[in-house]
Amino acid sequence: MEIRYATNPEDMKTYTTEKLRDDFLIESLFVKGEVNMVYSHYDRVIVGGVIPTTEELKLDGGDALRTDYFLERREIGIVNIGGKGKVTVDGEEYPLNKRDCLYVGLGKKDVTFHSDDPSSPAKLYIVSANAHKEYPTQVLPIKEAQPTKLGSDAESNNRTIYKYIHGEGIQSCQLMMGMTLLEPNNMWNTMPAHVHDRRMEVYLYFDMDEESRVFHFMGEPKETRHLLVKNEQAILSPPWSIHSGVGTNNYTFIWAMAGENYTFKDMDFVKMEDLK
Repeated sequence: MEIRYATNPEDMKTYTTEKLRDDFLIESLFVKGEVNMVYSHYDRVIVGGVIPTTEELKLDGGDALRTDYFLERREIGIVNIGGKGKVTVDGEEYPLNKRDCLYVGLGKKDVTFHSDDPSSPAKLYIVSANAHKEYPTQVLPIKEAQPTKLGSDAESNNRTIYKYIHGEGIQSCQLMMGMTLLEPNNMWNTMPAHVHDRRMEVYLYFDMDEESRVFHFMGEPKETRHLLVKNEQAILSPPWSIHSGVGTNNYTFIWAMAGENYTFKDMDFVKMEDLK
């Protein structure tokens, strides 16, 4: 498991492009036959990618967590962005089609990942946060998730938001998770920008072709930077940072948050005139 430390916003002002990418961009999450994870010191969130093929893969924190099993003091959200698969939790199977979400709560000991067809494997994106209370394991298929339409073609941000894990959906301790789909010919997300100093956020960009890119904007509102992001790469967004982007084509992204509170709407919007 790779460890990423927190960054002071004053220090970030001096970063080169390479240093910015090293600290905030996760470039290679999904590798066939592997479980890859990054431990962030922003609210101690763990981000991971799993592609099981012919053999099942096991959720294991190794020495990084110093616990007897991964979910001893944690909860986890899982979204499948690939072929059909399943997650087995303490012997119970949970099938996942593309864009379905599974929440697994505190205390579950044995979590394994499987693909129905190794030639078209599942790609299981995972985000885990610390937990202090057990909540039930629960699946929410994309077809049962409540869509929220936002934006417009005129603003190039016509999009649909699906909230999976949140106060009015799947219950958790602190983890919130959902997905945003941009319609064709729409490229902007989360603009006007905002920050939420009480929690961090993680973005995973996907459903992009090989040549497409997203310019992900981050940094303090008066000191912005950008990262160039490819398909199936993730961004760690600090609490003090904006998190907005524009793509060369439309795309889909999964957002996940953890931190001080559990209120989805707790965000501080930034006026366009204040962005620099």
